[in-house]
Amino acid sequence: MWRNIAVIGVGQTKHGIQRDVNAAEMIAEAAWKAMQDAELAPEDIDAIAIGNMQGFGGICQAELWSGDLFGAPGKPVLRVATGGTTGGSVAQCGMYQVASGLFDTVLAIGFEKHSDSKEPGATMGLAHVGLANMFHLLQSGVDVRTSFAYGGGVGAAAGVSGYQAGEYMHRSGCRIEHLDMVAAKSRRNAAKNKYAHLQWPNCTAESLAKHPKFGEVVAYPLRLGHVCPASDGASAIIVASEERARKTDRPAWVRGLASCADEENQQAENAQGVSVMDSSEQIQCRIAAMKAYRMAGIKNPRKEIDVVEIYQPFPHQELMYSERLLIFDDGKAWIPLEEGETEIDGKTPIDPSGGVLSTNAIGSSAMQRVAEAALQIMGKADEHQVPKDVRNAVAHGWGGSTNFTVVTVLGDTPRLRW
Repeated sequence: MWRNIAVIGVGQTKHGIQRDVNAAEMIAEAAWKAMQDAELAPEDIDAIAIGNMQGFGGICQAELWSGDLFGAPGKPVLRVATGGTTGGSVAQCGMYQVASGLFDTVLAIGFEKHSDSKEPGATMGLAHVGLANMFHLLQSGVDVRTSFAYGGGVGAAAGVSGYQAGEYMHRSGCRIEHLDMVAAKSRRNAAKNKYAHLQWPNCTAESLAKHPKFGEVVAYPLRLGHVCPASDGASAIIVASEERARKTDRPAWVRGLASCADEENQQAENAQGVSVMDSSEQIQCRIAAMKAYRMAGIKNPRKEIDVVEIYQPFPHQELMYSERLLIFDDGKAWIPLEEGETEIDGKTPIDPSGGVLSTNAIGSSAMQRVAEAALQIMGKADEHQVPKDVRNAVAHGWGGSTNFTVVTVLGDTPRLRW
């Protein structure tokens, strides 16, 4: 049986290149900030959920040697890794643990420290992913040479997303200028977020496109200014039972959550569209969103969702996933973008935090989407707080090999019954 639960505390580190701290210190900072925000002490925490993409960072099992710094010894710890969705999966893990009645209060932490790996660790981390893809291809009997040209061996995430961006532009009719607009909005919003990495106050689509460095096309249609950074950082939330949540001022209630994997989409990435010809289709996101909205009692997302936090390391993904999340009509997200609807002060603000485009510590990134959605409902987002009453917010993450999606709906009131 599911019981009502809420996010009652949020903690984040400053994201960027953090050479002055190690991974354990970074994790502990986020954990302590979340506990302080919730006005709890370590002894009030029943269990811990934590995750990062270990292969990308090149640092093994930081959760095992960081726990002493924030009161974890003796408590149950569950580690999660699902690619880019890791932070969102960790958050949902904590939510399920409390909703089930297994625990009353869970600390959920996502983190990544890319700068520790530098070139050797980053290369080996990507090699782990590439080797997994290669064995998948060998098992299915697909020509490895052409598959490496598609993504695993050339361009990594940017290479895959370049193809996806082209496919999305073909189906939607949006132009590279719309990608410039999304990227510029992300940098402007990040300048209002003290925890964000890439901050560019007053950035415009024109200034980005004409910039001698960031305007350069690296994998058409993506410019360098369209690509997310490799950040260090950690973020954390505290999930609590209804009894504990009602003792706080303004909790962010968990109203719905879902995840979905589309293995045919994975074959589209690795095998040149053997199963899915268009890697921008992302049907698993639509399915997860429908499940989460149904659980949350959301009947019209376009009207009922006040803030959207999308996992968008590349700008076309903000447009694409806003459609898959049923916020905008298929192929039409560039129209409300042009009309300013997705700005912080717009009708449907998308990524007021600056999103993954401006901050990408991979294990933390999808956790930040949940944390930022919670902050908007709590009214604690400081300078990037949207100027309206936020009743419902949706947080999104994608990962795996672009084939896995998590969706979480938060609200200012709990569900009346389940």
